[in-house]
Amino acid sequence: MEALIPVINKLQDVFNTVGADVIQLPQIVVVGTQSSGKSSVLESLVGRDVLPRGTGIVTRRPLIFQLVHVDTEDRRKTTEENGIDGEEWGKFLHTKNKIYTNFEEIRQEIEAETERISGINKGISDEPIHLKVFSPNVVNLTLVDLPGITKVPVGDQPKDIEIQIRELIVKYISNPNSIILAVTAANTDMATSEALKVAREVDPDGRRTLAVVTKLDLMDAGTDAMDILMGRVIPVKLGIIGVVNRSQLDINQKKTVADAIRDEYAFLQKKYPSLANRSGTKYLARTLNRLLMHHIRDCLPELKTRINVLAAQYQSLLNSYGEPVEDQSATLLQLITKFAAEYCHTIEGTAKYIETAELCGGARICYIFHETFGRTLESVDPLGGLTTIDVLTAIRNATGPRPALFVPEVSFELLVKRQVKRLEEPSLRCVELVHEEMQRIIQHCSNYSTQELLRFPKLHDAIVEVVTSLLRKRLPVTNDMVHNLVAIELAYINTKHPDFADACGLMNHNIEEQRRNRMRDLPSAVPRDKAAAGSGQSAASGDQTDSGGTGNWRGMLKRGEDSMAGDRTVLQGPLPSSPQKGHAVNLLDVPVPVSRKLSAREQRDCEVIERLIKSYFLIVRKNIQDSVPKAVMHFLVNHVKDCLQSELVGQLYKSALLDDLLTESEDMAQRRNEAADMLKALQKASQVIAEIRETHLW
Repeated sequence: MEALIPVINKLQDVFNTVGADVIQLPQIVVVGTQSSGKSSVLESLVGRDVLPRGTGIVTRRPLIFQLVHVDTEDRRKTTEENGIDGEEWGKFLHTKNKIYTNFEEIRQEIEAETERISGINKGISDEPIHLKVFSPNVVNLTLVDLPGITKVPVGDQPKDIEIQIRELIVKYISNPNSIILAVTAANTDMATSEALKVAREVDPDGRRTLAVVTKLDLMDAGTDAMDILMGRVIPVKLGIIGVVNRSQLDINQKKTVADAIRDEYAFLQKKYPSLANRSGTKYLARTLNRLLMHHIRDCLPELKTRINVLAAQYQSLLNSYGEPVEDQSATLLQLITKFAAEYCHTIEGTAKYIETAELCGGARICYIFHETFGRTLESVDPLGGLTTIDVLTAIRNATGPRPALFVPEVSFELLVKRQVKRLEEPSLRCVELVHEEMQRIIQHCSNYSTQELLRFPKLHDAIVEVVTSLLRKRLPVTNDMVHNLVAIELAYINTKHPDFADACGLMNHNIEEQRRNRMRDLPSAVPRDKAAAGSGQSAASGDQTDSGGTGNWRGMLKRGEDSMAGDRTVLQGPLPSSPQKGHAVNLLDVPVPVSRKLSAREQRDCEVIERLIKSYFLIVRKNIQDSVPKAVMHFLVNHVKDCLQSELVGQLYKSALLDDLLTESEDMAQRRNEAADMLKALQKASQVIAEIRETHLW
């Protein structure tokens, strides 16, 4: 199990190379207030003076210590390979392969690196400093030294320094794989320990909190820390360990850590003999080593799963970035072909990425044809915008100056063309909606199907421009065809259409049936032949008898037929006053008309025309509803599908454009390299964990 900590150190090295913090590795986080003795505890564990000293806040950046125990054979081999003169040495991550054998230089480098990022004032930074110390006198540990908890800003410190430090501490101790080393001075009240308070916030059960009580030798005379160390004041699950630090005088007098540890042992034997074997720096180091090993063993299964999941994610991310371009011509042709294929597949409904939130591509075009366009046509009233006055006016205008014996056919054609013309606007709107959807498919393919295009923004823009231009060129052609479809229907009113002929026959049958019913209702005293003759005469000369009055035709409508049953109402003007002698008569000077009822003849003629219009309009609407989608598919959708590949190749596949079109976005190459480095690190980490299983360490 002792070998587990070097494995974690190796994993830490792996992820340090890519500067990533995606994996939360097991480590010991040291927490305490300013001047509580944190740095002294760490230096005791290292065995050397390595940390900056001073008053106020000294640690202003997280310092990640990796203590690596080296035996004699490893030390000899390393010193020979690197030309190191000494038993102990250190290495910083930011100085790459530079090796420090002088620990005073290590301390100076920590100060310089802190000021480089955090500045010369007393501000802090969350960017860590990584230091690895190799020594035969240390146990394998990974420690994190954090700024001490403070309450009041000093000097030019930020006003929110307390909040900044607290957030930084919580960030590290919230790692569920960390062990919290809460440092508290013995000459303060344990119940007011800020270190234990913040530790309990993230570790309420205390399963990963170890307390260290420093400065046992500085307690008031007549008092001791027995109750604190025994856990009677505040119990701590992992235990409470007391240590004795070097005083500032000891540090000024260059007292070594080894001498301080000997004096600490003597002090504990004298003041706390019953706890001497469970206190002190050496016992603390062994305890931390043991806790860390057990903690690593418990964390490894979850760590392995996390590494494998991240490796899969970064592999997928790297695949989306694509490989560096080697053959530009082949790459360009491949991207163009793939985009054209995906565009066509989206229309056909066979795309790899199918939208689930809304209709897209061919499905939306189908919806436009059969739902939007179909319902719009069905909502068009065959007689919409057509009044009785319009019908009567058309009948009158079609007869000219001669009274008509029958309903003129020209009036039917005139009115039905007017109604058919109303189908043109929704038909053109259908073309517009399909064109908009064809435009939307471009963005859909860019977002979901061909992510490789995101690598080459200029190529993406060029493809969008070519497809948009192709759609724009096909729009007037398709509109012209739809215009022609309506114009074709207007060009020839086919009254011999089978469906229309059937409707006319049915309508004539209904009229004949109504005539028989009227004949049946006549009084028995009236001879039927005379009634029929009178009815025929009325039908034949209705316009002559109905044309009384003066002025326009509105004033010449027959008057005096108010008693006829079932009559409609039209506008009728009163007779103009008799002209005075010597004054000319203006026949067009007609007062504002008032309402009057239609004659039986007028009512019948209007009904005939309206029925004919409705019957023929429904036939044309059915034709338009069927032919417009076909025209749109042929002239727009299918044409674009068939010509898209050749259009893209013809416009873009040119040697002069290769370099420009295949220029990657500025950050794409950087992101690809970062993803590749992270993937290598994760794969290496996975191999390290696999080695643990093979050596039965886990």
